[in-house]
Amino acid sequence: MALYRREPRSAAGERGRFATTRWSVVASAGRGGSAESRDALAALCETYWFPLYAFVRRQGYSADDAQDLIQSFFARLLEKNYLEAADRRRGRFRSYLLGALKHFLANQRKRSRAWKRGGGQAVLSLDFASAESRYHLDPADQLTPERLYDKRWALALLDRVLKRLRDELARAGKLARFDRLKQYLSGEPQAGSYRQIAGELTMTEGAVKVAVHRLRRRYRELLEDEIAQTLAGPEEFEDELRHLLSAVAL
Repeated sequence: MALYRREPRSAAGERGRFATTRWSVVASAGRGGSAESRDALAALCETYWFPLYAFVRRQGYSADDAQDLIQSFFARLLEKNYLEAADRRRGRFRSYLLGALKHFLANQRKRSRAWKRGGGQAVLSLDFASAESRYHLDPADQLTPERLYDKRWALALLDRVLKRLRDELARAGKLARFDRLKQYLSGEPQAGSYRQIAGELTMTEGAVKVAVHRLRRRYRELLEDEIAQTLAGPEEFEDELRHLLSAVAL
């Protein structure tokens, strides 16, 4: 992420970026019942389900219990319309969602009943098959549940940004270019690399340099957009960006 450098924007432009963010998706998911709400919830879960799963596992729950608890948690969000009550003025959506999960887990413990395998309502299709291998990538003795949640949230957000960028290039018929140049989003090329790539892609060396510059610029734009999606306003952006970069480094 050393490549990140935010370009100046006008105040009006900044306000416009926050006029319609993923908080509108949150409200849609909170209304429940419709195809739109299910799609909205799926969009949210794409980024947040695994960070929440990692948090539950780090709390000491087994893999099976963590899977059922996450499914049950999202089912409860819809059933009780908790997302409809989410207030973007209260801060970041990632913090709201983690707080809601902590409250849910506390209620589960208060009821003194173990979550039984298969007892939850599977409202979402989540890739639990890969969850454990991803979870064990993080050293078990170095991160608190909260810090692990933040790290996995940051990595999931960056993965989403990269996927959006890849999809854009694929639609433009430039997927091969993206696959060859994506390594330079986070690092400078070695001497002679551009010349080699130019030959592979039948481009001039200058054209390759321009393509890398544009790829980085678009990556920054998409990253800013993803961060902005769950903030109340532009005044929170710089702090959230710093938080994301520090979480990636955990």
